Amino acid sequence: MSKFRVSVLTVSDTAAQDASKDQSGPAISSLLTASGRFDVEDAQIISDDEIAIQSVVRRWSSPEARIDWIITTGGTGFGVRDKTPEAVSNLIERHASGLVHMLLSASLQKTPFAGLGRPVAGTIKDTLIVTLPGSVKAVKESLEALLGEKVIDHALELIRGGSGATLHQELVSFSTDHQHAYQHAHGHHRGNHSHDHHVPRLPTTLSHNPSLAPTARHRISPYKLTPFDDAMQMIFSILKPLPLEKKLVGPSLKGYVLAEDVYAPNNVPVTKTTSVDGYALRSTDRSGIYKVVTSATHDAAGSLPEGVIYRINTGGPLPRGADTVIMVEDTKLVQTVKGTNGMDEEELEVETLVELPLGENVRDPGSDVKAGDLVLKRGEILHSTGGEIGTLTFVGRAEVQTVRKPTVAILSTGNELVDLQKPVYIEKDGWGGIFDTNRPSLQAALEGLGYDVYDIGIVGDDIQSHVKAIKLGLERADVLLTTGGTSMGASDLLKPVIERHFNGTIHFGRVKAKPGKPTTFATIPANGGGDIKTLFALPGNPASAIVTFHVFVVPALRWLGGWPLGSCQFPRVRVTLEDAMRLDHRVEFHRVVIKVTPNGLRAYSTGGQRSSRVASLSGANGLVVLPEMTDGKPDVLERGSSVQAMIIGELQML
Repeated sequence: MSKFRVSVLTVSDTAAQDASKDQSGPAISSLLTASGRFDVEDAQIISDDEIAIQSVVRRWSSPEARIDWIITTGGTGFGVRDKTPEAVSNLIERHASGLVHMLLSASLQKTPFAGLGRPVAGTIKDTLIVTLPGSVKAVKESLEALLGEKVIDHALELIRGGSGATLHQELVSFSTDHQHAYQHAHGHHRGNHSHDHHVPRLPTTLSHNPSLAPTARHRISPYKLTPFDDAMQMIFSILKPLPLEKKLVGPSLKGYVLAEDVYAPNNVPVTKTTSVDGYALRSTDRSGIYKVVTSATHDAAGSLPEGVIYRINTGGPLPRGADTVIMVEDTKLVQTVKGTNGMDEEELEVETLVELPLGENVRDPGSDVKAGDLVLKRGEILHSTGGEIGTLTFVGRAEVQTVRKPTVAILSTGNELVDLQKPVYIEKDGWGGIFDTNRPSLQAALEGLGYDVYDIGIVGDDIQSHVKAIKLGLERADVLLTTGGTSMGASDLLKPVIERHFNGTIHFGRVKAKPGKPTTFATIPANGGGDIKTLFALPGNPASAIVTFHVFVVPALRWLGGWPLGSCQFPRVRVTLEDAMRLDHRVEFHRVVIKVTPNGLRAYSTGGQRSSRVASLSGANGLVVLPEMTDGKPDVLERGSSVQAMIIGELQML
């Protein structure tokens, strides 16, 4: 059975003005996608306006849109601006009062305030529409009720014109399998004739319950294996750029993105200036001997006397009356002024050897930039190469509006880890532990890219330590970057803690990429739900951690910092392989050294690509992007093959 097509509409005056305030819309999209049964075709944010709501719903429910299910979030309470139920009710052709009752019943089990909700459900032509509350917590509870026993799937198949038989059989199998799992986990079995039949609902929290014994943990990951391209699309669709802030113009601006157009406030240069070192004079002056004055002996605002030339340095303003500049090389020293010690101290007379036309070596006012010229556009990246920061300084801008750059907190998880600088060795079975490679490597990479880093340290394999560390990271930073604890071990606690202790949403928990299959991307509500913080949990193996950092985390940091979408990922170029490379059923990022040769870019493998072999990244400046292996086609790219590679460092010359 094909996936159901869903569109999600967030109704909120606040989120319509600042999309980063929308938490519920992304949560709905993530939960539906994670289930593997739905494709979110569109997601929009509009204000609490009845006509606007109806306009979007009409378009999505038209036969041309082919949307199976429309979900709205927000505007269902008793607020003055809450108009979603009224807007939707007037469009519904068949009301689904049973679904409304289910939503209210499920919510009332959590809080009596659910009685103030006004959900609406029904069909418009061949599209089901359900209105949900605006809070993330209520949205998750509502979806748990709707998705738990595939009630909504059954409804959607019937609306499509199906019999519902397939889903009914799936539901029976689902109930039976989960009944057995439930009984096994709780250590009891009932006879075949028992009437005490328990069918747990499909949870929206997918992680295992770490409070149970290790024997109850998942043996197969509950997280969908997300294709690489889909994972990147999730990151860019769920995350929103951070708020704007004023920044002083200076070296610290590198890596920021302009949030305003910058216009030159004045002409540059303001007055006539020289482009060379030499002497300012009149174009009517003939070759000959002239007395020399300087800025110390002559006010440039005063007219330059006849028979006198004005010594001037590059960029200096011409004195009044001068209209051309002769270079030092075209003059000869004639006489000097001697000091009290009898040594030559200053020029007195100079002979000019050539005659110059009007305006020679002179920059006119506004010849570089005229007042009012647009010198930098909103959205431009202020690179570390200095050109943009130099331009801002050149036109006299001392302060500019920018998109705030994210700060990053880092931590490593694992009782086996030892801090190199503060070693506390593990004395067990003659084993001293493993030095934590990931934090120093990631901090170096982050700071090299211009991000402020807060190091939380090594976190032990217990829930209390995880909760404390994540809470600290959420307080100190915009993005929390962790390594380890993302796989299937009994002590892998990150996913459970994210979901169960911080009400976080895991958008993907596994990726179809090598290395980095357990890479996890999540968002967590913070500051009372007013903000959303980002979390990336990377694999613990050092090479995997660094590769996934460059592939997933750097694009996310740039996107949060306002970088244009096309610039967020590292650039890709075509390279020629100098070593054969075997393909995998996943997209693979093979560590290489890329060198510039007379015959183009050549990629040299760094050797064994085992995830724990961090030495394979020493000197690596690129990642060859190996495509997924296709059945029936060669499983090796031979030497000389042309492939795409991601540039993550400076190119080398052969």
